[in-house]
Amino acid sequence: MDIGVVLQCTPPASRVVELARVAETHGFSHVWTFDSHLLWQEPYVIYSQILAATRKIVVGPMVTNPATRDWTVTASTFATLNEMFGNRTICGIGRGDSAVRTLGGKPTTLATLRESIEVIRELGNGRSARIGDTVVRFPWAGDSRLEVWVAGYGPRALDLTGEVADGFILQLADPDIMAWTIARVRAAAEKAGRAPESVKICVAAPAYVTDGSAAALAHAREQCRWFGGMVGNHVADIVAKYGSGSEIPAALTEYIAGRQGYDYNQHGRAGNTHAEFVPDAIVDRFCLLGTPDEHVARLREMEKAGVDQFAVYLQHDAKTATLEAYGESVLPRIAHPVTATERAQ
Repeated sequence: MDIGVVLQCTPPASRVVELARVAETHGFSHVWTFDSHLLWQEPYVIYSQILAATRKIVVGPMVTNPATRDWTVTASTFATLNEMFGNRTICGIGRGDSAVRTLGGKPTTLATLRESIEVIRELGNGRSARIGDTVVRFPWAGDSRLEVWVAGYGPRALDLTGEVADGFILQLADPDIMAWTIARVRAAAEKAGRAPESVKICVAAPAYVTDGSAAALAHAREQCRWFGGMVGNHVADIVAKYGSGSEIPAALTEYIAGRQGYDYNQHGRAGNTHAEFVPDAIVDRFCLLGTPDEHVARLREMEKAGVDQFAVYLQHDAKTATLEAYGESVLPRIAHPVTATERAQ
């Protein structure tokens, strides 16, 4: 299983590049970033510097959206980076959250998301794409290769992912929710005539390595509680659409009952005051907290469930320490894949 890392493009950009370089030295495979140009710096500019400073790391947004960026420009950016540095980019995409809402907009429809995936992927792979009545192609991008992975939580978004995406991004590590979403994505893929295992699975969540003490665990929870607030902001939209009694697991919907609102000025930030409603139990289930042994155990369970990559959200006060702990005490222990027998157990 690959291990990636998710960074914010918080100034200075040189620090983001350095964290990416350190991640590669410790064996991380991917560097993802938030893509919200009002809240943080422009990620695609920073990608070029990350790629120049590394040898193998793959970069991409977690996630971009079809609303704030022209699809052809997005595809051209990926194809250009691929030509410059080899095929080392990946496109994570969703309907739009902070990048859209901070401009007073709303997430796009799933139909728009579906159309954008087709355009970005075709152009990013050197093929032709139709924009309205016009067929376009990058004549210089024949060697470019680009996968498009989709992030979502709701049933229809999961179905779309299974039908058209190269990969699925689940932004939480709750075992029950993970099982439900993966099953839904794979069922949709099979119904669409695709091999279910052809859709790669990425679980993304904060990870904080502790020494096993109660005090250290309590501190880790406070550093990662923001994540439950961020997820809750997405879940609120799903509950408004489908209701709390739908097929969506209660583990995903019940905890937002005490939610009072959300301030995007604190988006993805430790100490977010709009995450106070998130209980410890949710932090423990949504995130990976504890000793290296506990991280390895959770990662092995993910791998058995069919997860291809775990991406570490690194928005807390132990960024470098987490990269080092994973490089020294976690990654070497999950280097060999889960066997078919272990997966069936």
